[in-house]
Amino acid sequence: MFTDSLSILAVLCLNIVISEWVCQKPFFRHVGTGLMVIILTAIIANIGIIPASTPASPLYEGIFTYIAPLSIFLMLLGVNLNSLKKAGRPMLIMFLIGSVATMIGAVVAMTLVSGKTKIGELFYAIGGMYTGTYIGGSINFNAVALHYGVSQQGGLFSAATVADNIISAIWVIATLVFPMILNKKFPRKKLMEVNEETQNATQHYSSDIESVRPFDLAFLLAISFMGIRVSAWLSTQVPQIPTVIWLTTIALLLAQIPAINKLKGHKLMGLLGVYLFLAVIGAYCDVPALLKDGELAMVLLLFVSILAIVHGIIIYGLGALLKQDWDIISIASQANVGGSASAMALSRSLDRTDLTLPGILVGALGNATGTYWGILIAELMRNSSIF
Repeated sequence: MFTDSLSILAVLCLNIVISEWVCQKPFFRHVGTGLMVIILTAIIANIGIIPASTPASPLYEGIFTYIAPLSIFLMLLGVNLNSLKKAGRPMLIMFLIGSVATMIGAVVAMTLVSGKTKIGELFYAIGGMYTGTYIGGSINFNAVALHYGVSQQGGLFSAATVADNIISAIWVIATLVFPMILNKKFPRKKLMEVNEETQNATQHYSSDIESVRPFDLAFLLAISFMGIRVSAWLSTQVPQIPTVIWLTTIALLLAQIPAINKLKGHKLMGLLGVYLFLAVIGAYCDVPALLKDGELAMVLLLFVSILAIVHGIIIYGLGALLKQDWDIISIASQANVGGSASAMALSRSLDRTDLTLPGILVGALGNATGTYWGILIAELMRNSSIF
């Protein structure tokens, strides 16, 4: 077993390399690097190559304390709220309806599965995590989990992640099939004009390639570390507001400054930090305990299924009443559930390149707001007697 921090960090980074490589292969492409990192690290930890949760390495606590908030902060620095005007009113309306639908779905689902009894004392955190991720993607899932300490409950977090990935994959198929069927029975497709400026903006937002200078990296790290420090200080001054809310708010405010928003490297470093965080989650995953407690996994799967069904009924139902384009409804829903990347992929699958940029932009809005709504729902569940 590797026990020193440098060796463990090397193994975690190697797991990320292997996961990225594996997920480029056709069979594993839909698994996703994040889930693959969790699975691979869980295997390595459970066979004794690196420490698991007992005894845990000090490196793990360091990643939770510093790397995880750093990655959240860096990812949010790319959210330019001013650009949302390019998304268009119909997409924004449907996205906001979808966000409310997710919150309603989380409350309904938690009530139906008797969350406190079946999931345990952290049921409210699970409700908040799924609310956050089905409003704006996994960055919010991780932020809420970090705030409530679910990230250190390896079995619970891993089961929640698996349920999330299963339903997210099914929802991709659903949002692809629904508009195809509905456009035949109730045709409403309205193509938007795509000019050169829109095409260039789409390429900018969807590109995974960044040319990074040391200046950019150093400036980003300086801003991020200072933002984390200020967030921690503010939470001591106003303890009613969680640190992660201060962190999110400061990052979003800084992201509206063009000189900061245009810095290169925040996406690259942020994603690497997210993968390291997920690798530690994998190390904390006690596989025998997870397999033994199969009932928890089934409860979480049922919970997420109900949430997704309620979300779908509301967003497609209200979209029908508002006579919205079915493709816009589907892409807005996918921006909620899967984030910008999924919305972009769906727009291309539906051959609606005119909706690629709007989908990416409302997905960014979800990144910005999901944590707020996730913590709100978690606190409502925590202080309510109905669960």
